[in-house]
Amino acid sequence: MNRLSSLNPQWRAGLVLAALSAAIYALSAVCLTAADPSPDKDAKTEKQTQKKAEKKFSGADLCAMHCNRCHPERYATERTAAQWKTILLHMRIRANLPADQAKAILKYLQEDSGRP
Repeated sequence: MNRLSSLNPQWRAGLVLAALSAAIYALSAVCLTAADPSPDKDAKTEKQTQKKAEKKFSGADLCAMHCNRCHPERYATERTAAQWKTILLHMRIRANLPADQAKAILKYLQEDSGRP
């Protein structure tokens, strides 16, 4: 009698199931790598679509998009240029703003503040 046939039927079914699972996993890994032979091409197209999606928004647009998510609408004239700089340094971290967008918002707020 061989070893496999001497096992309890439940154990035998478990071993067969484990072997099948391993074979399916290995086959899926092979299929995934074979289906995408050129990851560089996909990466390039992703970057191109991201660049197209990233439009240049004005400071006012960015302020409306980011600041008004949590705050009621604020006007640039409510604070001085120095106050806006301090506020934006804090809020850039809280709102997770990219540097270029934070600079555009700050420029908009400082220019329209009308106060030094």
